[in-house]
Amino acid sequence: MHRFLLSISLLLASGSTAAVAAGMTEADIRDKIIGRTIYLEAPMGGEFPLNYRTSGVVDGDGKALGIGKLIQPSDTGKWWIADDKLCQQFTTWYKGAKMCFDLTATGADKVKWVRDNGESGMARIGN
Repeated sequence: MHRFLLSISLLLASGSTAAVAAGMTEADIRDKIIGRTIYLEAPMGGEFPLNYRTSGVVDGDGKALGIGKLIQPSDTGKWWIADDKLCQQFTTWYKGAKMCFDLTATGADKVKWVRDNGESGMARIGN
């Protein structure tokens, strides 16, 4: 009986841990991301802001990071949520390709993102 209770306790503990590490749902994304600025961590330091507006518009501006030398520094597109993933499509960035992201909260104002092509990174949730 003791072994059975220990097994149940371990199963419940592992289940609760999985729930904490689970990806964000549509409701979580709407509550934590939409209407806010998300700051993507840039590989060479700094942050890249993306604004997910309640109107369904997403815009970004990389002028502060100096990306204007490499690509158009700012762009606007649209966002939507599909299957608990945050999706977006910019006008010119990424040649207008649609992309979706699995988001996992890693703290009160941090998320890990994994793009549908396997790329991943971290972001800070702003106001």
